Amino acid sequence: MTFSEEIRQAARRYWDSSFTHPFVTGIADGTLPEAKFRHYVLQDAYYLKHFAKIQARAASKAHDFATIAELAEHATSTYAAELSLHQSFFELLEISNDTLAEFEPAPTAYAYISHMHHASEGTLGETIAAILPCYWLYYEIGQQLQAATPASPIYQQWIETYSSEWFERVVFEQIDRLNDLAERASAEERERMKQHFVKSCYYELMFWQMGWTEETFEQTYRQTIETPSSTGKNRELN
Repeated sequence: MTFSEEIRQAARRYWDSSFTHPFVTGIADGTLPEAKFRHYVLQDAYYLKHFAKIQARAASKAHDFATIAELAEHATSTYAAELSLHQSFFELLEISNDTLAEFEPAPTAYAYISHMHHASEGTLGETIAAILPCYWLYYEIGQQLQAATPASPIYQQWIETYSSEWFERVVFEQIDRLNDLAERASAEERERMKQHFVKSCYYELMFWQMGWTEETFEQTYRQTIETPSSTGKNRELN
C-alpha cells in the first residue's frame, strides 16, 4: 500500500461521505438549487485565491528546479483554469462586483483555509498532504459524475472541468509527488502529513455542507444560541 492509499483509507469516512452528499448528488441530477451553488461558488473563489498562495509557498519549499517549476505552474494553473471557470459562473449566476465587494467568508471556508495555512508552515510534504484532497477528491467526483447529464449548463460545465484529462494529469502528478516525499520523510513527519490530509478531507466534506446550508457567520451564531442549553432553556437572542 502506498502512502497516499494509506492516508486515504484513514480519511475514508469523510471521503466516502462526499460522494453521497446532497450537494454533490444535486449537481449530478440538476436538482441542486441555484442559490446554494451560488453561495458555494463565492466561497470557492475565496478558497482558491488562498489555495494558489499555498501552492506558491509549496514551490518555495522545493529544492530542485523541476519541482519548483511544476509547483509554480500549479499555482498559475489555479488562476488561469479554475478562477476563469468561476468568472464564467459569475456571469451565469449574475454575481456582480458589488456582491464580491461585500463578500464575507463562511466559517467553514475560513477554517479550512486557516488549516491549510497552518500546514504549509511545515515541510513540503506536509503542505502537499494538506492540499491534495482538493485535487484528488474533486477528480474522483468528476469521474463519478462524468456520465451525468444535468439540464443546467453550469453543473455540466463543473462536471466537465473536474473530469477532464488536464485535471487528471495534475492530480496524479501531486499524488506521485506525495508518495515520493513520504518515502524520504521521518515517521514523525509522515504522521503529520497524514493528519493534515485527514483534516483536509473533513473540511472538503464540510465545504459541501456549507454550500448546502448557505452557511454564514450570522446563521451559525443564531443556530448556536438557539440550541437548548443543558437546563433545557433556550438562550435569548439579543
